[in-house]
Amino acid sequence: MTALVEVMELVARLKAAEQSFVLATVVRTVSVTAAKAGAKAIIRPDGTIVAGWIGGGCARGAVLKAARDALADGEPRMVSVQPENLLAELGVRPGENRDGVRFAQNMCPSKGTMDIFVEPVLPHPSLVVLGGSPVALSLATQARQLGYHVTLAAPAGDLSAAPDADRLIDGYLLGGLTEARRFIVVSTQGKGDEAALRAAVATDAAYHAFVGSRRKMAALREKLITEGIDAAALDRVKAPAGLDLGAITPEEIAMSILAEIAGAAWPAPDRFDREKNSPANSSRRSERLWVERRRLPRKWMLQRRAG
Repeated sequence: MTALVEVMELVARLKAAEQSFVLATVVRTVSVTAAKAGAKAIIRPDGTIVAGWIGGGCARGAVLKAARDALADGEPRMVSVQPENLLAELGVRPGENRDGVRFAQNMCPSKGTMDIFVEPVLPHPSLVVLGGSPVALSLATQARQLGYHVTLAAPAGDLSAAPDADRLIDGYLLGGLTEARRFIVVSTQGKGDEAALRAAVATDAAYHAFVGSRRKMAALREKLITEGIDAAALDRVKAPAGLDLGAITPEEIAMSILAEIAGAAWPAPDRFDREKNSPANSSRRSERLWVERRRLPRKWMLQRRAG
């Protein structure tokens, strides 16, 4: 088995396991270099090269730094490792970025040039849905269509139908979640509200929401605080979940929640007043237009208007 085949097989396994890594590929070499064009390596978040080869110390430091940065911002980058005299001819300094290329100095005696493409491979965003309500089931289905890795947690007896989820948990004991950016929605709607909220606020996420009225959430908040749950953690739970799109059916409510999650993941500057959980200085029509321009399929908005 060739080294390239081993690298690509590991890439497939890591992607299937929803794990973060960087795939570094040598795209060009000039003069004498340890690795040649086409060489690949897999770099884990801790900087370990677990498969492949992209050369020795001449390029390793610059590539590992680029890999860390790529995993942090999710953006690929090109690294060009060149000898000092060639950098001087280009008028760039080691560590400088120009036209999307980060330059580094080759300190090795070979004085070769190597260009390496550094590509972050990140897990799908994670949506954790607690509850087996119709809204929960619809939310799981729609989220998978948008590319989320969906975990649905609910007692088996609460499920009226088999959920469309990547992972199903019997109950509310969350464990083994993916390392991706996470969004959590509690949609128990009267069945296990307290247990689900306890699990939700105990789990780190970029977004927590509860499908229910403000009054119901306030009552649950007071009860959970008396049981020792941190008030600040409960205050981070958005209730009711979703944008105010006039949603009525479970499918429409699920769509409004995913629209709000899209806003949390890819916020539009100055578009929302998140302190009040409502659009700031914007009419409902402009809000709907903004949602339509995001990642939601256009057919959903057309169906909503037709209904």
